[in-house]
Amino acid sequence: MISSNVTPVRNRMKSDRTQIAETVRTTLAWLERRGSATNRAGMARFGITARKVYGVSGATMAPLVKRLGRDHGLALALWETGWLEARILASFVAEPARTTASQMDRWCRDFDNWAVVDTVCFKLFDRVEPTLALAKVDRWSVRDGPRDEFVKRAGLTLLACLALHAKALPDEPFASRLPLVERGAADGRNFVKKGASWALRAVGGRSAALKAASLAIAARLAGAAPGSPARWVGKEALRELEK
Repeated sequence: MISSNVTPVRNRMKSDRTQIAETVRTTLAWLERRGSATNRAGMARFGITARKVYGVSGATMAPLVKRLGRDHGLALALWETGWLEARILASFVAEPARTTASQMDRWCRDFDNWAVVDTVCFKLFDRVEPTLALAKVDRWSVRDGPRDEFVKRAGLTLLACLALHAKALPDEPFASRLPLVERGAADGRNFVKKGASWALRAVGGRSAALKAASLAIAARLAGAAPGSPARWVGKEALRELEK
C-alpha cells in the first residue's frame, strides 16, 4: 500500500523547488540592477574575470547575504547559474555540514578566477569536516595540468584558510603538508605561487614550531634562482614571518 504521506511530501518538494527557483530569479535580477560595466572593468584589472559577471562588489552584496541566510538547496542552484556574483553568494548560503566531497570537486572544477576560489575556501570549504577538507588540500594542490591553475590554487588556499580558522587542529596536519606548499611555490603560474605564499605565511602563524618550519622553507625558497617563482614566494614569506 502506498503511504498517504507520499503525495504531501512530493507536493512539499515541488513547492521547495519552486521557491528556490523564484529566489534565484529575484537574486539574479537584484544583482543585474546593481552591476555595471565600470565595476566589471575594475574587477578585471585585479584579475577577477569570468564568463558571466554583473560587476557587483562584495560590500554591495553584504545585505543580500544576510537576507538569504543559510539554504543549501539555494546555494546549489545559485552556483549552477554560472554568474560570478551568484557563486560568491553560494559560498555564504551553503551549509558546511551538508557540503559533500563530490560537491567540493564539482565546484572546484568550475573555478575560473581567484576571487571565487578564495571566497569559497574562506567561507565554506574550510568549515567542512576537517578530514574532508585536508583530503582536498592533498588532492588539489598537486594538480599540474594546463587548465588546473585555479584548482591548484584552491588546494593551497584551502590550507591557508584551515590554518587561519581550524583552531582545534594540532600542528601535525599542517607540518606534514608544508612540502605541498614548497612544491606549489615552484609553479610559475601567478595565482598558484600567490596561493603558496599565503599558505606558507598562514601555516607559519599558527605556532612557534610551525613558524620555525615555515621560516626554514621560506629561506630555502628565497635562495632559488633570481626571477624564479620559488624565490618570489620565499622572499614574500620571509618578510611576513620575520616581522
